[in-house]
Amino acid sequence: MALVWVALAAAICVPIAAAAVSPLLAWRDPVYILACFAGIVALGLMLVQPLLIAGYLPGLSAHRGRRTHLWIGGALVVAVVIHVGGLWITSPPDMIDALVFASPTPFSPWGVVAMWAIFAVAIFAALRRRLGIRPRTWRIAHTLLAIVIVVGSVVHGLLIEGTMETISKAVLCALVLAAAIKVMTDLQVWRKRAKLRGESIARQ
Repeated sequence: MALVWVALAAAICVPIAAAAVSPLLAWRDPVYILACFAGIVALGLMLVQPLLIAGYLPGLSAHRGRRTHLWIGGALVVAVVIHVGGLWITSPPDMIDALVFASPTPFSPWGVVAMWAIFAVAIFAALRRRLGIRPRTWRIAHTLLAIVIVVGSVVHGLLIEGTMETISKAVLCALVLAAAIKVMTDLQVWRKRAKLRGESIARQ
């Protein structure tokens, strides 16, 4: 049980520690550094989210795992806001170019798409009962948006040549992608939907 938590902590903390000693931080102002580390933390939280919702983390009940998933989701939104807000403060023209998909850097559009998908999940999660969204519809929508978030964030992170150390970054990105694929496969969201659709057609 302890080994799982130690491995998870290492997967998140090692990239943060490696980034902390990056020589590229020497001439950066505090706001930019905060924005960079908020982005790294956000990537680490993406590793935790699928593990929580699938119940893979030992010592957490299903109910507690879901509650923690909601809280971590909120922390993820805050981290993204700090990341984007800090970069906006340090270089508004670059952020405007990124948000309107006019940036020449190849990593920008991936990050922007992932950002909007994260905000969309948060908004739908907050309003889904008020909007009357059925649980199964929510799961399908959440899964689709999660795919966008994971793919966009991983590609965004891998394409950036900056504060994060290359190997630890690649390992974290691979773990985020692997965890998402594992959970989606185990929960069989698509198969359940197809099965229910087939049963509905058969009844008709």
